Parts: sequence; C-alpha cells; structure tokens
Amino acid sequence: MAITTCVFDAYGTLFDVAAATRQAADEPGFEGLKDKWTTVAAHWRLKQLQYTWLRAVADAHADFWDVTQDGLDWALEAAGLQGDPDLRQRLLDLYWELQAYPEVPAMLKALKEAGLQTAILSNGSPPMLDGAVKSAGIGDVLDDVLSVESVGVFKPHARVYDLVQDRFGCARGDVLFVSSNGWDAAGASGYGFVTAWVNRIGEPMDRLPWTPAHVLSDLTSIPKLAGL
Repeated sequence: MAITTCVFDAYGTLFDVAAATRQAADEPGFEGLKDKWTTVAAHWRLKQLQYTWLRAVADAHADFWDVTQDGLDWALEAAGLQGDPDLRQRLLDLYWELQAYPEVPAMLKALKEAGLQTAILSNGSPPMLDGAVKSAGIGDVLDDVLSVESVGVFKPHARVYDLVQDRFGCARGDVLFVSSNGWDAAGASGYGFVTAWVNRIGEPMDRLPWTPAHVLSDLTSIPKLAGL
C-alpha cells in the first residue's frame, strides 16, 4: 500500500530538545551550566522519558509538563545545580521555544505539496506542542497535532498509535511514522506502521521484539521514503 500519512514524534524528532540547555549555557548568569550543559541535557531527556514509561506501567498518568519539570529537577540535582531557581526557570521557559531541526520546514513542505497528510503524535501536552509548533513556524504544513492527553497514557501504548487511524481513517500500513526514539519507532513497527528511526547520534538498536523499517541520520530523505 502507498503511504498517505506521515506522522512525526515531536521532541527530539522535529524539535531539538538540547537547544534549551545549549542556549542557557551561553547566557550571562548561568556560567555554572557552561561546562555541564551536555550532561544536563542528556539526563533531562533520559529522566523525562523514563518517567513516562514508569507512569504508563503504573497507571499513574500526569501531564507531560509535570514530567518534564521532574526530569529537569533530577538532572539539575545530579549536576549540583539544584540551588539556582533562576536557571531552572530559564531552562523551562526555553523549552517552550524549541526550534525545529534545519531540514524540517522544507521536508514537511514537500510532503504537503505532494498531497500527503502530516501530523505530530507526541507525549507532549497540547499547550506545549502548540508553543513548539508556533515557535518553529511549521503550523501551516501540519494537518493536526495529536497528544497522548486525549487517551491518558504515554507512548508506546497502542492507544496512542490508535489516534492516527481515528483522526485520518487510514490503514496502519498507509502510515509512515517517524521518531528519534528507537523504542518509539520499534513500538510503532509492532503496531503495524511503516517506521523510520532518526538516529542522529549513532545509537545502538534497542533490543526489542520489533525494529524500525528504516534508520536515518536526519529527516532529509523522508519524502523519498514516502514515495515522492
């Protein structure tokens, strides 16, 4: 079957999640972050994801913004920076202004001009996603932004992937699902989507029952994978 719908994870896939810590590290007043920002960024992202998994299996769902703050607090404490409320607030503020990776606007435009449906499917809450989409200026090349908040559980639960079929009325094999998270791409493969893992930093493949159909270094080739 031909691909009719291209669906993207948001954070780390379309939006650069490390941008907040990278930017704050160069700003006056946050010199303590300068030599630690890469570690803080990595820990922040890891704990953010780990908390979504734990909440999903424990049936203890919370808004992704709460999870994001919890992950940051852990990361700052691990780096010895927990005593700086101004830094914490600045990092949280910057998370609402994440920019898209450079190739994203042209890639999405190519998909839309070819008549494909495009969407985000994310753990993010609707207000967070709205802020990121507006900040990146990509709202005009997306048909919808789907959030797990409508089903009350985080990815990779099947109810999250169901949102795509519910919204677009497409078969699973008609969907190209793209994520920078190997576990997310794997979960979507098991669900029945055609999948692409955007592995920007060359991580090993996750040891899971399913694997992504495609592994990419960035998003440039997505239109080709979609059959354009």
